[in-house]
Amino acid sequence: MTNNTSLFRGVRSSKFRHVYGSPSRREELYDNIPITRNAHDSNFCAANPKFVAIVTEVAGGGAFVVLPINKTGRLDLNTSKVTGHRGPVLDVKWNPFNDNIIASCSDDCTIKLWYIPDSGLSCNLNEWLIELRGHRRRVGYIEWHPTAENVIASSGFDYMVMLWDAGTGQILNTIDCHPDIVHSLAFNRDGTRLATTCKDKKIRSIDPRSGLVVSEGICHEGSRSCKVIYLDNERLLTTGFSTYSDRQIAIWNHTDLSEPLHRVNIDSSSGILFPYYDYDTRMVYLAGKGDGNIRYYEIVDESPYIHFLNQFISGCPQKGFGMMLKRGCSVSRCEIMRFYKLHTTRNVCEPISMIVPRKSDQYQHDLYPDTAAPVPALSAQEWFNGISKPPVLMSMKTGVSVKTHKPQAFVSNEATRNDTNYRMKFAFLSKETVPDYRPLDMLPEIEKIQKTQVNQNTRFQQIQQKLNNSLVGKFTNMTDGDEECNNMKENSNYNDNLKNEYQMKKAFTRQCEELNMLRKQLAHRDRRIQDLEDLVSTLQSQLKVQRLQ
Repeated sequence: MTNNTSLFRGVRSSKFRHVYGSPSRREELYDNIPITRNAHDSNFCAANPKFVAIVTEVAGGGAFVVLPINKTGRLDLNTSKVTGHRGPVLDVKWNPFNDNIIASCSDDCTIKLWYIPDSGLSCNLNEWLIELRGHRRRVGYIEWHPTAENVIASSGFDYMVMLWDAGTGQILNTIDCHPDIVHSLAFNRDGTRLATTCKDKKIRSIDPRSGLVVSEGICHEGSRSCKVIYLDNERLLTTGFSTYSDRQIAIWNHTDLSEPLHRVNIDSSSGILFPYYDYDTRMVYLAGKGDGNIRYYEIVDESPYIHFLNQFISGCPQKGFGMMLKRGCSVSRCEIMRFYKLHTTRNVCEPISMIVPRKSDQYQHDLYPDTAAPVPALSAQEWFNGISKPPVLMSMKTGVSVKTHKPQAFVSNEATRNDTNYRMKFAFLSKETVPDYRPLDMLPEIEKIQKTQVNQNTRFQQIQQKLNNSLVGKFTNMTDGDEECNNMKENSNYNDNLKNEYQMKKAFTRQCEELNMLRKQLAHRDRRIQDLEDLVSTLQSQLKVQRLQ
């Protein structure tokens, strides 16, 4: 008799087993957007807590539209766009440390940085903050460094990968190790390694500061495009095709890329699979171009390293996806990820929320560990000089940054906080008990007198508050030179109605950032004027020489 119980493996427990995709209602869609029809293997969409950017189809050049995240509904045909590129835009990425700055690369061989005001665009934007020129052919992909400020990696169709300091416009390093077109590039968690996939079917792990190839190997045997992402500081995940055109995913250790740790065949579809990884939940989302579904997996530390959870199925095929940063997700809905799906057959961008079903609407600590904060851990020059730091984290509940590179301080703060809680909890034990010797028959009348006094005090406070409000309303209509107004300002609670210190600091910081951006734009415009004047003088001198001849 065969023992059937030995064949039954059971169900692997996971808090993300029942994650489901929630499509948006009709009024929550971004409609009437002329989505680009370019066949480039890119997402064509990028999102952050403030804006969503979508590459559009424009005659005679390249453009993309930037919409405030809450501006849903049907888009006006005359909506303002970013129109500074002379060729089609191939990729867009938001700055992880400044939600108002976006980088774009184009067919015109340039990378440009743009500043988007909080209110959105009021007219077509064709003045960029800085232009990065170095590639000899079109630039296909860009990627921001996860911890260093103003560091961008770009790959072009000239087979080059370049590291830029976007603050100064200088090239930090040029990596020339690819014999063919680079299909994707990705940094690891702390930005010390850069992984690339190439048309020669190889995956490479590169030291971005020195440009040396640490390890390389054959990625997938198929001839179509492969994509790569880092799962942590050491492991990689790639998507590609087998020799028989089956779609595959593989897990690698970046120190030895000769053989994958694990390889899985998905299906036989022809669309390129794009992987998206969430460091906080350790979940990988796979979405194929032309597919209507999103598969999601959970990453673990033991073999086989990846486990299939479920999939979101839709009848509408997708052209690209924008992935929201974790700090932009809604914790009240138990939303662990949000995608912005570009439809292939309609001019629609549809938000899709990935939700963990929970009965309670309270904050779920196990779903939201500390996530990456919009604060750089180090500057571009520090990173290029060899310094490495993990990303600065923030709490999803309070929004306060936590410095992860000082764990001792964090532990001591936690211990101090626990000690304070215990002292407050048992503080009543150290208080002296005062006996009450009042006669029992007098207690009702005493309590009545006390309640009357409390009510009178409350009524007096309400009248006093009304009087203060009326006084404030009175002297706000007076001039500053009026003596009565000055006396009332000195004796009133006028400053309580002002913004608190945090709001004022935030407004001041935002104004400083906008001022710096305007200064950079003016400096860039002055440089362009100077270049044009030099060109005119050169042409005039050449014309004089020709006349003399």
